[in-house]
Amino acid sequence: MTSPHGPAPAPDDSPLPARPRLIATDLDGTLLHDDKYVSDRTIAALAAAEQAGIEVFFVTGRPARWMDVVSEHVHGHGMAICANGAAVVDLHAGGKLLQVRPLERDTALAVVQALRDAAPGTTFAVELTTGIHYEPAYPPFHQDPGATIAAAEKLLQVQVQVQVQVQGQVLGQAQDQDQEAEDESAAPVVKLLAHHPDLTPDGFLTVARTAVGDRATITRSSPSALLEVSGPGVSKASTLALCCAQRGISSDEVVAFGDMPNDLEMLTWAGTSYAMANAHPDVLAAASGRTVTNNEDGVAIVIEQLVARRRADGH
Repeated sequence: MTSPHGPAPAPDDSPLPARPRLIATDLDGTLLHDDKYVSDRTIAALAAAEQAGIEVFFVTGRPARWMDVVSEHVHGHGMAICANGAAVVDLHAGGKLLQVRPLERDTALAVVQALRDAAPGTTFAVELTTGIHYEPAYPPFHQDPGATIAAAEKLLQVQVQVQVQVQGQVLGQAQDQDQEAEDESAAPVVKLLAHHPDLTPDGFLTVARTAVGDRATITRSSPSALLEVSGPGVSKASTLALCCAQRGISSDEVVAFGDMPNDLEMLTWAGTSYAMANAHPDVLAAASGRTVTNNEDGVAIVIEQLVARRRADGH
């Protein structure tokens, strides 16, 4: 494949797989530039990969509702693994949830208590399939102005019984409103977020993993002390492995890209993996290869080389 940008520089220390069948790429800090957009070069590379018969999965910590940044650039199946493996969505169907691997609310409550004890000053947000809600002192999400603000213990309560107004013609409207409230209170939790104002990001991660143990999966992708908590065993890697198994794709046939600790399991599971030059040191150490930064289209450069080799081999 000839790139309109000229010959693609070879990524450092980057063995190319002979017959890749699936590309799994993180978004923020990896596929996206720092301005949160997909470059024209990357859009073209993604299209070329699928035209060459290589599936592309977006695998991200983002919730499904924040996938509009790439939803216009999907081809073929349009699949995405969101919330660090807690949700599988179909971007062709407007982000329709195909699978949810939730964090049980009683487990989330136990995590909240453990982190309050181990790291006083921690504040929380609760990411549901229906949206995000957070505590008063939690850094606000300006993208979600309709969020409920309350203590995490309150946000994680399940509404057992709903009072329904039954007077005259108001009945139907009241039932609809109450049903919406009931659905919201019982919606699956896809991720618990924990923020600390003083601890270092990696220091907070160490404290949290020690305090919580194997009750939940804890990782991070933010440059701040913001942790992401999923159900036990739920990660980008484990959900990607399930999706690949459904398609008869082995780990050796997967090429993965990432930059932060929440990508580590995926990068070590995939047969071939690339850390971005801007990646966390642990990611640089774990990946089998390295490419240039996200702002330099490091993912696109590798994809161009994969497609060129596939075409040279007659595939």
